[in-house]
Amino acid sequence: MRTMWKGSIQFGLVYIPIKLYTATEDKDIKLRMLHKDCMAPINYTRTCSKCGKAVTPEEIIKAYEYAPEQFVPISEQELNELQDDSSKSIEIINFVNLSEIDPIYFEKSYFIGPDSGQGLRAFSLLRQTISDSDKIGLANIIIRAKQHLAAIRSYGNGMLLETLYYPDEVRSMNEVPGLSDIAPENAPKEVEIASQLVGQLTTEFKPDNYKDDYRLKMQKLIENKVAGIIPQEKKDAPRQKNVVDLLAALEASVRETKPKRRAPRRKKTV
Repeated sequence: MRTMWKGSIQFGLVYIPIKLYTATEDKDIKLRMLHKDCMAPINYTRTCSKCGKAVTPEEIIKAYEYAPEQFVPISEQELNELQDDSSKSIEIINFVNLSEIDPIYFEKSYFIGPDSGQGLRAFSLLRQTISDSDKIGLANIIIRAKQHLAAIRSYGNGMLLETLYYPDEVRSMNEVPGLSDIAPENAPKEVEIASQLVGQLTTEFKPDNYKDDYRLKMQKLIENKVAGIIPQEKKDAPRQKNVVDLLAALEASVRETKPKRRAPRRKKTV
């Protein structure tokens, strides 16, 4: 597993050397763009929108567009100076209950590991302290020139750091069109049947029970095409009925999801 960030966690006056590792991976199947006639990949070149000249990486600078077609350049040195010595230190500033953070704030997860055997006792102590307290630590961290709010929590025999969006990065629900047209209350009978449907679909969360069906179908399609197997034409799926009666749709859903009873076993006659 490749290290993607190296620094330390500051817990009071205790500094714990750590490394971060990406905890998740994107398994989407990437498709290339080809020229239809030559079946060769398409190359993309960076060109100047004004003179049309192809530009090399050495000729590219960064800038901020503060008005239409008006830019202020910012050098790499100026960007680096914005990051002080604390850019490689994660200072825990507060402890909160995990249940108080709405999932909309969570962005990306990273495993936290000790750095080359250094500070193992302090690392273990922090993990146990967080685990015993049923709390998570809130901290700031700079990753790839961007500051993130982060939640640090115990996870298995280690710890997990999850970057969070800042409040001003989360859009307001009031921006969603149509919400003001929703009726404030629903019919009691509809609520009762909908609650029954939720009860029948409720189960223990087991991640292994879920899979990316689309990706598996894509892999199978690619394997068949590589092997020269011609895909069979898929029959049109039956169209779903547009049920206007909400209550009738709920009742039908309850019938379809109702667990089937097993037939009682017959007793053996001697």
